[in-house]
Amino acid sequence: MEFQLTPEEKKILLQTARQVITAHLEKRKPKYPEPTELLKKKCGAFVTLHKQGKLRGCIGFVIASKPLIDTVAEAAQSSAFGDPRFPALTAREVQQIDIEISVLSPLRRIESVEEIRVGEHGIMLRSGFRSGLLLPQVATEYGWDRDTFLTHTCNKAGLSGECWRSPDTEIEIFSAVVFGEQRP
Repeated sequence: MEFQLTPEEKKILLQTARQVITAHLEKRKPKYPEPTELLKKKCGAFVTLHKQGKLRGCIGFVIASKPLIDTVAEAAQSSAFGDPRFPALTAREVQQIDIEISVLSPLRRIESVEEIRVGEHGIMLRSGFRSGLLLPQVATEYGWDRDTFLTHTCNKAGLSGECWRSPDTEIEIFSAVVFGEQRP
């Protein structure tokens, strides 16, 4: 990652994500904290929701097309209410949700899978019209080695687990600044 976020900037992003989710459930307009100059820069990000340690939603944007604070707000809204793998978050669940944010570096195409460092890099894989992405922390959470990480990224794209071995498959890597709420 080319930049670091201060503890205050991380707090602002986490407050923004929670505010978007809460405001939606309460049918009101969210009140955002004032962003720093860095949070106004275009950057990709993912917002991951966990409930009792289990995935409850994860949506993000790889390409930096909006200011980081807006990307986080949109990803939080989509993670809570638009992830097709889960029903929309309910008001009863909102206090049980832990929010994790991953701020992404730009994608970098690799020539060899040997360039992938498990736990440091996420993978974006494309083959034909299909693509799959896994964040860097996924491999660490599951204790995967590089080959297993690549296999699961292929599967996420709806492809054979061996697709990463094909010269027609394009593989890009990225790093992420990952942080979450400190729950009591």
